[in-house]
Amino acid sequence: MQRWAAEELEQAQLGDSRRKQRLIRIVEDLARQPGESVPQASRTKAATKATYDFWNSPYIKPSDIQFAHREKTIQRVKQHNVVLAIQDTTDLNFSHHPATKGLGFLDNSTQIGLKVHSTLVTSTQGVPLGLLDQQVWARPVESKGIAKQRRHRQTKDKESQRWLDAYSQTEEVIPQEIKVVTITDREGDIFDLIAFNRRENSDLLIRATHNRNVNHQTKYLHQAIAQTQCCGVLTLDIHRNPEHQARTAKLTLKTACFEIQPPLHHKQRSKLKPVSLQVILAVEENPEPGITPISWLLLTTLDINGFDDVVRCVRWYSYRWLIERYHYTLKSGCSIEKLQLETARRIQMALATYSIVAWRLLWLTYEARINPEQVCNTVLETHEWQRQSPQVGKPAHGAGSSLCATIHKTPLPPKQPPSLRDAVRMIASLGGFLGRKGDGEPGVKTIWRGLRRLHDIAATWKLLHSNSLDSVSS
Repeated sequence: MQRWAAEELEQAQLGDSRRKQRLIRIVEDLARQPGESVPQASRTKAATKATYDFWNSPYIKPSDIQFAHREKTIQRVKQHNVVLAIQDTTDLNFSHHPATKGLGFLDNSTQIGLKVHSTLVTSTQGVPLGLLDQQVWARPVESKGIAKQRRHRQTKDKESQRWLDAYSQTEEVIPQEIKVVTITDREGDIFDLIAFNRRENSDLLIRATHNRNVNHQTKYLHQAIAQTQCCGVLTLDIHRNPEHQARTAKLTLKTACFEIQPPLHHKQRSKLKPVSLQVILAVEENPEPGITPISWLLLTTLDINGFDDVVRCVRWYSYRWLIERYHYTLKSGCSIEKLQLETARRIQMALATYSIVAWRLLWLTYEARINPEQVCNTVLETHEWQRQSPQVGKPAHGAGSSLCATIHKTPLPPKQPPSLRDAVRMIASLGGFLGRKGDGEPGVKTIWRGLRRLHDIAATWKLLHSNSLDSVSS
């Protein structure tokens, strides 16, 4: 499963081909053993030292690593007519390692670490295509308490600016002929973002939080949409997360078009004009006991000409949780918060590297669900699932061979590659996925666990069969 790293990073511009090869090797090692420590993933002292030296190099910036992945992401974006750009912010908590230089306080002011704002682009079917943007910063101690003064500051002087910067980056890198819909949670309900001078083929889908002034007799957004007639009902699959099990929700939908007035407290209110937006309210009326009902109030610049358009917007917004899964994979699957590096800059270098690994794990999970019948060559190389001896044409023993042998309890690998779905399910079974009738498809957690086990199994298999392979080749 190494070839993908070289392809993903083929456009890396690090000033020296040896640095590029080192980056590819680091990504391969970390992807092979996600969640393990750097020494465990690197396997040798020399490779471990090379990884730490790379992250400490004065000749490479995190943006250099991000550039290579972003360029490949844009190539994948070009295969679609419409894509979703999902923004979200998370904390990287390094309170357990207070000696690290350059950290700042987090939302809980007793904790220290880094703030990370990512833009993950996906297909309209929910397959993660890669990261378009990632902003990282440390809050200085002297800025504690400044949030209480946010109404007295312009957006450009607040952390809110990150949403606009990410939006600008999205519009800049995605070709104009491709429609891009930026999706945010309630933290992205910022009037400056709503009023952004958007380019053609660029739209917004934002979950509202503020009860804004609108052109309605009730005067306020929440009350105005509540008085709108229901336009239909949607049954939506809600995915499993740490807080609840997967379930099906029946949502009552309402929609209307309102003019959103500029906030009274906005520093430049006199220069702002009302913005006309489509508003959607999706409410779960009768959830099962113990279930917190869904209530999504959405603002969008997308055209809504009928019920199908409303359904499309609600489904697209439901994919917003993919970026939460991305951050979960980054922190729990790749264990980035366990790194003990001396400076925030080194952490940012590691983050740029692990971000590629986390995306790949998430892509693997959802690509197998959306395109299950494609062969597994996108995951396992041919020589990994069934290598042929150049002399006698007999199957040799690679990671794929050891995978099939372990799962199917046979020493003979299959003649034809399994489908992507079957390969992913086999990998996930090594990580605890049972594959029972009601289990659905494996999640990213069982996949990263399975990849760790697959590496160990493949290494042992290769060692046990090294003598037979040597005799065949001789």
